Amino acid sequence: MRTSQVKATAALSLRKHLLVGILVPVLLFVVIDTVSLYRQALAAVNVAYDRTLLASAKAIGELLDVEGYDTQARLSAQIPYTALEAFEADNRSRMAYRVSDVHGNWVDGAQDLSIWTGQLPNQGPYAALVDFYDDQFRGDAVRVAVLLQPVASARGRTMATVQVAETLELRRTLARQILFDTLQRQAILISVITAVVLVVVQRVTRPVRRLSEQMDQRAEDDLIPIEAHDLPRELQPLTDATNRVMHRLQHLLNNQKRFVRDAAHQLRTPLAVLKVQVQSALRGDLPAHEALSEMETTVDRATVLANQMLSLAKVEQLRLQQDFRPTNWMDIIRCVALDLSPLIAEKEIDFEILAVPGWVRGHDWMLRELVRNLLHNAIRHTPTRGHLDIRLNLEGSVVVLTIRDSGPGLDEGMRMHLFEPFSAGKAHAGTGLGLTISREIVVALSGTIQLTNLTDATGVIGLESTVRLPLIAMQPLGAKQAADPTNLSRVTVQPNDFLN
Repeated sequence: MRTSQVKATAALSLRKHLLVGILVPVLLFVVIDTVSLYRQALAAVNVAYDRTLLASAKAIGELLDVEGYDTQARLSAQIPYTALEAFEADNRSRMAYRVSDVHGNWVDGAQDLSIWTGQLPNQGPYAALVDFYDDQFRGDAVRVAVLLQPVASARGRTMATVQVAETLELRRTLARQILFDTLQRQAILISVITAVVLVVVQRVTRPVRRLSEQMDQRAEDDLIPIEAHDLPRELQPLTDATNRVMHRLQHLLNNQKRFVRDAAHQLRTPLAVLKVQVQSALRGDLPAHEALSEMETTVDRATVLANQMLSLAKVEQLRLQQDFRPTNWMDIIRCVALDLSPLIAEKEIDFEILAVPGWVRGHDWMLRELVRNLLHNAIRHTPTRGHLDIRLNLEGSVVVLTIRDSGPGLDEGMRMHLFEPFSAGKAHAGTGLGLTISREIVVALSGTIQLTNLTDATGVIGLESTVRLPLIAMQPLGAKQAADPTNLSRVTVQPNDFLN
């Protein structure tokens, strides 16, 4: 039930949302204001016509005569009906009167007009002793004015009660006329508001409709950012977010295209070489052992290439997932060094690790692959019985990994292309993806990577690979070591250590 209501609300157009959001409160206000206005109009009409009733009562009071005093007083009246004609507005209203003495006895006028039994108000808009009330007279609703009129003459003095009643047709007609005029103006106002909302929404949404048509006409693979400077300012965050999503999709699509292109291009060569080697072996051009050895080399190279291409694709996947956690980089470096120890021992390299705990936010596999690629590259280029060391230290809010080898360093012609895919430092020395994977990992972790030749007076004596990643200030609970620069973990490895 609730889901369907949400869908129905979401299906409303912007025009309907504005119309409902504006007109519903306006209509509610109009209804409340109409009721209040009718009551105020009726009260104002009553005040105006009550003055006529009061004047009628005073006119009748002036025509009374008295003989005797106090309880012996006798009222008399000679009031022609034409005395009320001057106070009748038109033939839509009828007036009647009744005159009573202090005891309530009828003196003159309509005997069937109910006797007044109320009390004079404490305060009122009139200085006279007058009261106004609603009543029924001969089946009609009437408004009655009661005047306590002192009557005095040379023969006596007493108090008379003069009641004048008027039917309510004229009052109600006037109040309804005021109400209808007001409702007519309010209806015009609502119509103007509706028209303004429709016109404004039509103009405001025109760029949105135009943008929608442009998007519908785009090709399926067209992810060019949206340029809609004429959109309302409130819609700019939506277009900016859409452009960011399209940028990510374009980046993902480019990576997929690059992966397919590189895979088709790079794997085609070793497969073609392998096919030639198989055909050569079948013809007997080479001894079986030599042919199988060449095929093994080709298969190994293709396997490494395929694994690295899959690793490059995995880096992009992990970058999009952003499943990064606090990780102690020092522990990963020690584990990777232990995994590659057979290669270090095979070349009898003097190997040393000097590290402090360095917590970074990343993925365990990405950090392992980064260290593995850089360290494997350094081992491959370090000569036999050469020197190789790893240092991990802290520089302010940055964790710095430095790998130094004693290899031939970088050729100046290859320095600008080492991080490009399939650009190896030496021919047949590798697939050319190791440094590309390393760079993609570092960029995904918001870090930097740099390769620099180590030189002395004799020339290039090695290569230094430096990676900088942001340090996590807060250490996770349960950490066994604090990231204190003075707390160094030193491991010095000799070739024989791996052989024992």
